[in-house]
Amino acid sequence: MANKRDYYEVLGVSRDASDAEIKKAYRKLSKKYHPDINQEPEAAEKFKEVAEAYEVLSDSQKRAAYDQYGHASTDPNFGQGFGGGFGGFSGGAGFGFDDIFDTFFGGASGQSRRPNAPRKGNDLQYRLNLTFEEAIFGKETTIKYNRNEECRTCHGSGAKEGTEPVTCHKCHGTGVIQVERNSPFGRVMTQATCDVCGGTGKEIKEKCTTCHGSGIETVSHTVKVTVPAGVEEGNQIRLAGQGESGANGGPYGDLYVVFIVESSKEFKREGSEIYYNLPITFSQAALGDEIQVPTVHGKVKLKIPAGTQTGTTFRLKGKGAPNVRTGHIGDQQVTVKVVTPSKLNDKQRELFKELAQEMGSNVKEQEGGFFDKMRDIFNHD
Repeated sequence: MANKRDYYEVLGVSRDASDAEIKKAYRKLSKKYHPDINQEPEAAEKFKEVAEAYEVLSDSQKRAAYDQYGHASTDPNFGQGFGGGFGGFSGGAGFGFDDIFDTFFGGASGQSRRPNAPRKGNDLQYRLNLTFEEAIFGKETTIKYNRNEECRTCHGSGAKEGTEPVTCHKCHGTGVIQVERNSPFGRVMTQATCDVCGGTGKEIKEKCTTCHGSGIETVSHTVKVTVPAGVEEGNQIRLAGQGESGANGGPYGDLYVVFIVESSKEFKREGSEIYYNLPITFSQAALGDEIQVPTVHGKVKLKIPAGTQTGTTFRLKGKGAPNVRTGHIGDQQVTVKVVTPSKLNDKQRELFKELAQEMGSNVKEQEGGFFDKMRDIFNHD
């Protein structure tokens, strides 16, 4: 543990960072180092390090313990033993409050009292890449991933075909054994999970050739996913029962599908609003025009009034993205950018000179002259 980096350093946040800041940092780094996206050799280890840090810092109790004891608080044996000195009831080094509870009640949690109770399987995460348009309109797709399932050969028993597990000879089927341990009050007897059967109460004499006694096997699993219209980067949906196999007959875990949205070269999006920059010519801005404007819903006509200045924004009602929760469709905001000509042919130059004279301007092709003034007018932003 001495070689582990500080979890706050891993996520790049301060020790007084809020839950929102920790979550934001995790999303950014997990996307950066995810093995499906980053093919660098060290990406997988960095992804694992980021996930480990987030698991601790996103849990208020684990974070509080980490702030006080550092990486020692993540050790499964943290605070369990009597280290030769009495550390008090505050959870300090040595024999803490949980040890007192374990001493007299045989374990602090129901799971330690019932090691062979059904347990739900682990949840999984799948990162689904979407185009800009797919995120707006939604889609149906099928994804494939590996997960642990109940062994199809032994149906989860772990025993070889034609055989069955037998009652554990050490715990006699209870899943727990009596262990003698030190306490501030002398040596006492406590309960612990049986080290032979692992708490199942069953002992496998001949192991299944497929799962080698584990009762589970890793298989390729496919599932249909309906992407709701209007999802954004980082949104996720939960697919119940599509995670990994449970233990002792417990239910499957869940699958969380996280959406990764590709950026658009034309549009920008903020919630249900879509933004687009429309380049127009000097003459279109001065005289006005009717222009075909691209939207995610197709091209629409936009009337540009005469004398439009660069930076003017027009709103196209109902041409934005749907709100994933309400279904309400936002608008597209079109901001005009007037393109001032940088090179003119002889005819164009003469016409601009005539225009300048009509406008009462002194035409001098030098810095601060007519063309520079026109650029300033139409590029004031």
